Amino acid sequence: MASCSVTQDSEKILLADHLFHEHDSVLERAGSYSEIVEIKYAKGLKVDYHQDGIHVTISNPDPAVKNAPSETFVITKPASRFICTTALQLGNFETLGLEEYIVGTNSLRNVFSARIVQQMEDGQTVTIGKEGNFDVESVLAARPDYILVSASKFGGFEALKECNIPLIPHHGYKETHPLAQAEWIKLIGLLTGETQRANAVFADIEQKYTVLKQEVEKAYAKKTKLPTVISGRQLRNGWYFVGGNSYMAQLFKDAGADYVMNDNKESGGVTQDFEAVYAKGINADFWQTDGSFDGDFTLATLAAEDERYAAMNAYQKKNVVFCNLSKTPYRELAGVQPHFLLADFVKAFHPELLPHYEPKYYKIIK
Repeated sequence: MASCSVTQDSEKILLADHLFHEHDSVLERAGSYSEIVEIKYAKGLKVDYHQDGIHVTISNPDPAVKNAPSETFVITKPASRFICTTALQLGNFETLGLEEYIVGTNSLRNVFSARIVQQMEDGQTVTIGKEGNFDVESVLAARPDYILVSASKFGGFEALKECNIPLIPHHGYKETHPLAQAEWIKLIGLLTGETQRANAVFADIEQKYTVLKQEVEKAYAKKTKLPTVISGRQLRNGWYFVGGNSYMAQLFKDAGADYVMNDNKESGGVTQDFEAVYAKGINADFWQTDGSFDGDFTLATLAAEDERYAAMNAYQKKNVVFCNLSKTPYRELAGVQPHFLLADFVKAFHPELLPHYEPKYYKIIK
């Protein structure tokens, strides 16, 4: 029979400051430089040490991209001035306590970091415009050592290349394992010379995630039937859901649930005919979805989008788990806080395991 709570020793780890607070104590202990970086999870990062410097090879880890080209950069000295072009990149610096290294960013809305917002107000961090319409003069005036770019951002980077500033791809969000996404902070550690800090913070994240995952496995090892979950909902041309090989599907598994779309082998988001997904998800115990919503997103809000939703089992049981992207720093920090995401879903699927935990991103809606 499954235990109804975590063991006493693990509960101290899972529920105390050690797990669900930030990495302040780790950052205080961690120094900088001089520590070797090894990649354990990330498929898009490779690090080699040579006499002429640190060779970092970056490729797109998305399994859907066949024969993804790779780029190798040689790091010979630490840098301290960066332009970020995605919220996740900002979150990498924020997690490492290196916000002051961000001298420029594109016109991102809903930046949650108070420190970065203050830097933008003070002019320490400038805005450089959007993809396809970058302000090259602002880029040059910021004097960045590197500009971090993203595989999902098309157009506009040709103008940045003319600035003769190295463009470094950051493909963390393309990784299919939650810890692989978080491990891209090691790239920031390498570029800034803060390798010891990056290693320490990632080890902290890894331990928190792994301990909770193991507790779930232990508690439900003999369970013949786990709760089921469906993801997404109707968006424009069909039901949009996460693929069976995606990082979110891995989170569902590690949180002790069976994903009803596991037979799908895609690693990213997928759109299929509404009725086909609805038929598979109507009896699911839980329903994960997200979106930007001004106000409180409720079951009534969901039913107002499509009356068929109200007939779904998860809706009837009030087991809809929602993340409001406009009210949480999901885009900035969720990629480097997989332990919080995992805890959010454990709280939803198996609340008896984390009775005192307050979800950070995904919450059961009223």
